[in-house]
Amino acid sequence: MSMPTQATPAPPVAPSVTPPGKVEKPKLWQTLLMAPSVGLLLFWMIVPLAMTIIFSFRRFNLLNPDVQGFAGLDNYRFLWEDSSFYPAILNTVIIIGAVLVITVVFGVLLAVLYDKDFWGKNVATLLVIAPFFVMPTVSALVWKNMIMHPVYGLIALALRAVGLPAIDWFGTYPLLSVIIIIAWEWLPFAFLILYTSIKSLDTEQKEAAAIDGANPFQMFWFITLPHLQRSIGVVVMIETIFLLSIFAEIYTTTSGGPGHATTNLAYLVYSLGLQQFDVGIASAGGILAVVLANIVSTFLVRMMAQNLKGR
Repeated sequence: MSMPTQATPAPPVAPSVTPPGKVEKPKLWQTLLMAPSVGLLLFWMIVPLAMTIIFSFRRFNLLNPDVQGFAGLDNYRFLWEDSSFYPAILNTVIIIGAVLVITVVFGVLLAVLYDKDFWGKNVATLLVIAPFFVMPTVSALVWKNMIMHPVYGLIALALRAVGLPAIDWFGTYPLLSVIIIIAWEWLPFAFLILYTSIKSLDTEQKEAAAIDGANPFQMFWFITLPHLQRSIGVVVMIETIFLLSIFAEIYTTTSGGPGHATTNLAYLVYSLGLQQFDVGIASAGGILAVVLANIVSTFLVRMMAQNLKGR
């Protein structure tokens, strides 16, 4: 009598896994599907950049179109010797530095505050993040005409109510006024990044520190702040890249003045190109702005990479 035979199950087929360190190449049909979008994006970026580079080496003033030709480095030399170039660079650095300090410091404080539960927290959170969704031009107009106006602004009314003289913010403290507006716009971004990071902090660390007798300041300094280090780096990197091209707030409030008190690099390029109609010099300024932005971005990315490796 023969014994019944049992079918031996086939061994499971292991899924194909790409070896570590080897990047899987995209298939042909994937490349073809991405090609139109990538091509349009490259065209959108490369053509204006190439034209800007070409114009930066040419004499091209719309008020005198007959005078054209190769200018060599004259446009860059003009910028280098222009009295408004160095104030524009300095104002750009001051705006970026001041806004970063304000947004990071107050962003950390708000994130720590909102980590606690309190009545009306949802409404308060909405009020904090709301400025981030307002157009820069609208924000600047609101601050200029409703808050900082020396006659009927809210600050002027409050000062007169307590017997103090009103302040002409954009005439007396123009750069500070612009910094306040820009910081108000970017504070919600810093708050969201830092608040999300605090929420990911393990509460057991705080509980253990509290058991060991640590006070709130010690827990913040030795636990919360080191945990926020990477998120602060992200805020600094992203804000710096965008703050290099701040324009709408300056154009709407001070138009770069008084004099060159609030002229940054982006507004200087606009002034040369669309107020003085000198396309060549404006293009040279644009190229310098692109070079500066790339240098800063490269430095920040490397700093973040070293920070991640260190952790």
